[in-house]
Amino acid sequence: MTSAVFTAVAGNIVLMAAEANGGYSRLSTVAGERRFMDHLAAVLAMMGEPRRTHDHSAGTWQHLEASCDVAVPDDYKSIVEAYAPVEVNWHLHLLHPSEDLGMWIGRTIEAFRDTVWGDDVACPGFEETGPQFGGRTGLVPLAGTDRGDYVFAARDGDVWRILTCDGNEQDFYEYRMGFAEWLHGWLTGGDMVGPDSSVFYPGPLRLERFTRTAGEPSLVWEGPPR
Repeated sequence: MTSAVFTAVAGNIVLMAAEANGGYSRLSTVAGERRFMDHLAAVLAMMGEPRRTHDHSAGTWQHLEASCDVAVPDDYKSIVEAYAPVEVNWHLHLLHPSEDLGMWIGRTIEAFRDTVWGDDVACPGFEETGPQFGGRTGLVPLAGTDRGDYVFAARDGDVWRILTCDGNEQDFYEYRMGFAEWLHGWLTGGDMVGPDSSVFYPGPLRLERFTRTAGEPSLVWEGPPR
């Protein structure tokens, strides 16, 4: 018997069938694409009217991906373009490619590559090699929190998945979904950085943008009621 799971595929969700050998076969894209859009729309609705700091430019993302030798998910790009740089609900930080995102991605990849991993480290999808970072098949850092959590994306062919870790521990936790679905879960109190990791604040989201000018107050606003 096979069981159906949803998995993000380059801006769409494809309904996959989990096979006995651990692989997946493609079943449908129609319901999956709707699910992808539903999660992205739900996140944008909670965060409210976009507060763009830079004009949209595909070239900006192309430069970041080329210079860091990575690829990042399309739903992540959409959210970052609409709100970043921003701190969400006191914890989660999203950076913008026109400012510090590329530097942060590069430094985070370098720091994790320099980490000595134990033989028993749990990193789904990297059981044979141990955790790999950067490049087109390694873990790509997308966001971090002030609690030491890291959010990574990994690409298996056309399929995106999210892996998270607490910077103080070695194990990674896998979420077979795109970034928008993962963020929706985080914003609504899900355990999205491993067991018992929920951080939930009722009411509108609190968003804060720190300025780059010394002495200038940060910009704080709230999302719509929820």
